[in-house]
Amino acid sequence: MKTKRKFFRAVLMAGVVAVALVSCKGKEVSHSTGWAYNDARNGGFEKAAFHGQITGPGLVFIEGGRFTMGRVEEDVMKDWDNYPRTVTVSSFYMDEGEVTNLDYLEYLYWLERVYVPVDLQSVYYAALPDTACWRHKLAYNEPMVDYYLRYPAYRDYPVVGVSWVQATKYCAWRTDRVNEQILVDQGLINMTNEPTAEGHFNTEAYLLYPDYEQNSDRRLQYILTGEERNAKMEDGILLPKYRLPTEAEWEYAALGLIGNTLSERILDRRTYPWNGQVTRTDDKKYMGSYVLNSRRARGDYMGVAGAINDANTYTGSTYDYWPNDYGLYSMAGNVAEWVMDVYRPVNHDDVNELDPFRGNVYETVKVLDDGTIEDRDEEGNVPMVPVSDFKNDRRRNYRSANNINYLDGDWASTLDLDGDSWTRQNNSNSTINMYDKQEYPRGNYSLVADNARVVKGGSWADIHYFASPGNRRYLDQNESTCYIGFRCAMTRLGGQSLR
Repeated sequence: MKTKRKFFRAVLMAGVVAVALVSCKGKEVSHSTGWAYNDARNGGFEKAAFHGQITGPGLVFIEGGRFTMGRVEEDVMKDWDNYPRTVTVSSFYMDEGEVTNLDYLEYLYWLERVYVPVDLQSVYYAALPDTACWRHKLAYNEPMVDYYLRYPAYRDYPVVGVSWVQATKYCAWRTDRVNEQILVDQGLINMTNEPTAEGHFNTEAYLLYPDYEQNSDRRLQYILTGEERNAKMEDGILLPKYRLPTEAEWEYAALGLIGNTLSERILDRRTYPWNGQVTRTDDKKYMGSYVLNSRRARGDYMGVAGAINDANTYTGSTYDYWPNDYGLYSMAGNVAEWVMDVYRPVNHDDVNELDPFRGNVYETVKVLDDGTIEDRDEEGNVPMVPVSDFKNDRRRNYRSANNINYLDGDWASTLDLDGDSWTRQNNSNSTINMYDKQEYPRGNYSLVADNARVVKGGSWADIHYFASPGNRRYLDQNESTCYIGFRCAMTRLGGQSLR
């Protein structure tokens, strides 16, 4: 009798499951609850269709992996700041070429159109490259000062005279313009033909404020209420930020070892972004031609007339030379490039072996009672908030810290108990303690500071030594030269392969 009851119960339960499955026919259900996604009767939890991150304009996919990061040739500068070590880099995207004059002029045009009419010219002028960077005390470079940025013959040449700070702001602007165009193409916002300083599209503002003013007639809708809404990050429509690559990303992409890999074995460790120890191609059609734009020797920037070695006295077109195995142009020569990292000579001792990077600054923002985020001050800094304002304040990922200097981000060195509340310690002297800033003879003045950013790659003005991706230099983030440019990168979200 008991056996029959168990049998009938099983049949009954199977019938209930069958009814549930029929009621959810054509709908995907949750693995956790069995509730159907995108169904108002089940609360309307939404799961957007998603087929993977799209490749943003100008970008090339760089499949990540492990590689030996660091110097691969003699350290003739005797810096001892980059010995080889094995690290792993996650997949990411990178511009196939350097940001060109034409790219940057589009940026300047937009800034002038938006900010100058409303008496905010300082925004536009702050973005202008320093064209005087071409000047030299004993050289006639005025034609480059006057024409290099704007004359059409140079439109495909890399922009120079741009500081690290200016390059970073360009990346932020590009993020907004690309995401704006994506939403316009989807019909989710209207194109703003006359953007203003107060009303131009901003990705963060669009995500934060439901009443964003560029809404079109066709908006997304909540499944439960039918109310119109903006696209959310969960919809997979918007792209992540354009940014400068990290030092590890740049070096990994420049080497292009994907062309030298067989069954997880790297057959030939490269000195340059190509095989071999020479800087001429062995392609039969172009045998002996130079594969980069650089200075061959003292006073030799282009070779002899009738047999010019790289065809450029200064910079050249981004696409003048062969790409590496990732399809990236000018990863050796032409211009050196800014990367995100703060420079430290002992990075290799401190940074993580997975996606190494130095320069993290974590901020804890204060959420006000009305749900808004406390405004930044005039310098763009979020005011520090006692950690007691937050739940789970002992969680490591809730803390605020400046991790530019080693161990600067640990709990003890970042926050100090002042009475009953936690306050931030003054760590402003940490760099001074590590790198003496007193001038000789009182001290050993060091150029290493929190504003020192890493520069990678060789340039038109450099000998071939600097064209090796493992070499590194640095410059203050507010300075610029006629031989440093930049390119953008973007994080790959999700799957690390396109296969």
